[in-house]
Amino acid sequence: MDLGIRGRKALVCAASKGLGRACALSLAQEGVDVTIVARTRETLEKTAEEIRSATGVAVTPVATDITTPEGRRLALEACPQPDILVNNAGGPPPGDFRDWDRDDWIKALDANMLTPIELMKATVDGMMERRFGRVVNITSGAVKAPIDILGLSNGARAGLTGFVAGLARKTVINNVTINNLLPGPFDTDRLRTTLKAAADKSGRSLEEVSKERAAGNPAGRFGDPVEFGEACAFLCGVHAGFITGQNLLLDGGAFPGTL
Repeated sequence: MDLGIRGRKALVCAASKGLGRACALSLAQEGVDVTIVARTRETLEKTAEEIRSATGVAVTPVATDITTPEGRRLALEACPQPDILVNNAGGPPPGDFRDWDRDDWIKALDANMLTPIELMKATVDGMMERRFGRVVNITSGAVKAPIDILGLSNGARAGLTGFVAGLARKTVINNVTINNLLPGPFDTDRLRTTLKAAADKSGRSLEEVSKERAAGNPAGRFGDPVEFGEACAFLCGVHAGFITGQNLLLDGGAFPGTL
C-alpha cells in the first residue's frame, strides 16, 4: 500500500533506538524526510546513517533533550514545518508513590505530557493551514491498564491522553489527525533492562524470565519494533484521515477488555 506521504517531512522524537527508531525508519521507507531527535549524539548519528543508507531519504539528526525548551527550539529549527510529528520520550522510573516528591512529578509531567503538548502547540496550526498533518503520540499500554509501580507514567500519560481527546476533534476538520499508540511489551533495550532487573531480583536467568514473560502474552512472544513502526506509518498516511483522537493498543492481546 502506498501511504501517499512521499516527500513529506517528519519530526520524530527519541528516535535513536527502540520504538522511536522503528517509526522513523518506517516513515523513511515511505519516502518521508525525517528529523530524528535524541540525547546521545553517537547513537543518534549512527541511526541517522543507517536510515539514510537503507532508504535514500534526507535524515537530519538533532542531538538534544526534547524535554527542555532549548531542545524543542533546536528540533523545530531543524524541522520548522513538519507534516508529521511523532512524540516520544523515555518513561519515568518505577517506584512507590510514597517516595515521590513534587520534583519527581514535575519531571514526569514535563517529559510525558507537557513536552508533547508544547510540540503540538508549535506545529498543528501550520499543519492546519497546509491542510495536512499527522501527530502520533507514543504513550503506553499502562494508559489502558495501569501498572501500580508505574504511577508517574500512569498519571502523566493519562493527562496527555485526556488533552489529545479534546484537541483531536478540533484539528481534523483541516485534515490534521492526532492519535496515540500504546505499546505493550516490545523487544527493545528498555524491555531487556526491565527483564534483567526482574531476573536479578528473583535470582533466575535473564533467558528464563524472558521466556516466561513472552509465553504469558496471548501472542506467545514480544512485539517486534518493526510492527510498531509500520502501525505508526499507517496512521501518518493519507488513508488514515478519518482516524483521530484514538488510542491504538499494540500489546499482543494482553489487555483482556472488550473496548
